[in-house]
Formats: sequence, C-alpha cells, structure tokens
Amino acid sequence: MFVRSYKSILANDRLVTAIIMKLFVVLCCFVLAQAQIPKPCESPKQWEGNILRVDRGTAVKPANERLKVSYDETNQRVREITEYSFTPKPGQETYEVIYLHQTKKEYRINLVTRKCNVTTLTRPFMPDGVPSNATFEGFATVGAAGISGQSLNVQNWKLTSGTETFYGVVTSPDCVPVQHTHYMPPSTFVVSSFFDITAGIRDASVFTPPTECNQE
Repeated sequence: MFVRSYKSILANDRLVTAIIMKLFVVLCCFVLAQAQIPKPCESPKQWEGNILRVDRGTAVKPANERLKVSYDETNQRVREITEYSFTPKPGQETYEVIYLHQTKKEYRINLVTRKCNVTTLTRPFMPDGVPSNATFEGFATVGAAGISGQSLNVQNWKLTSGTETFYGVVTSPDCVPVQHTHYMPPSTFVVSSFFDITAGIRDASVFTPPTECNQE
C-alpha cells in the first residue's frame, strides 16, 4: 500500500512539474513575442528633401505635384516649394508656402507675382515620422529582397484619431520617412512619398517669410 501511494504521489508530482514547465514555456514565448514588437521609433527632427504628393480627394482628378521641403519638427515649421505639377490645370499657379505652427501663421507666396497671402493656421502640427501612440502594422521590404543593395527594410505604422487615419512607412532601423498617408472621409486622401532626404537644415532663414509678406 505504501509503495502504491508513493508511486501515485510521484506520478502526481511529475504531472504538476510537466504542467508548470509547459506554462513556463508558454509564458516565455509570450514575453519573447511582446519583446519583438517594435515601439514607435524616432524620426529625424530636422531634414530637407523632396516629396511627391498625390491628393486623391480633389473633385476632378488627383492633384499630383513634386515639392521641395524643409522640415523642422523641433520648432514646428515647414517650408514647401512647388517644383512641378504632373496634373496641371489651366491657369494653375505655383507657390512657396511657409507653415509656422507655433505662431499659427501660414504664408503663401506666388512664385510668379510674389504676392503673399497670410492666413491663420488652425490645424495642429502633424509629424511626418511615427507618432508615439501609433500602432505597429508589420515589417516589409521595398525592392528586391535578398539582393544586396537592391532593397530597403521598412516598418508600417497606423494611427486613428476620430474620423482621421494616418498610415506611415519608415526605414528600419533609422526611422526615415518613406511614405505618409492621411485619410479622412469623404474628401481627404493624401499620399506623400519622400525621397532625397538629408538630415539637418542648411539655412534656417528659409522659414523667415519674405518682405512681400509685410510682417508686423
């Protein structure tokens, strides 16, 4: 009887040990999986480069233009110059636009007439990188995967705020913007593709409105 009871206790101990080990393995796998999910990365705070912007929310046909951009997240200011429009409309004009979010001013300068229109900037500054509360959507490879020098590893992120949705694609691991999509039904659908990005601002005076704007 004693031998049988001992064997029964031993079998129960082995069963409990096996269950604990399985739970431990499952817990380790869960912790490892959570550790592999990237946290929102930090994109360069200041850079210059070009953007190919497609606005599919226009009534007639998508507005497709190439812009030269100076971006300063630290001081919440952006300067854009229209270099080329791929979908020109009759009488369409090109502009230099300076967005100064800290002073809530937008300066729009006609590149031909040099006439400047100053308006109040009401929309908040939206970083072109990854917001701190964005959700990770997965990794991807742009180009030919597995061929040296012919591909780029990227991360996909998503942020929903009310009726607005932002999708961001950045390089991995340096977090340089590759593409940014802003969608808000029924009329807002803007896709911006970034290229020729260089870190830093060579000349901070590009954010100073020209004399045509008659600053007070």
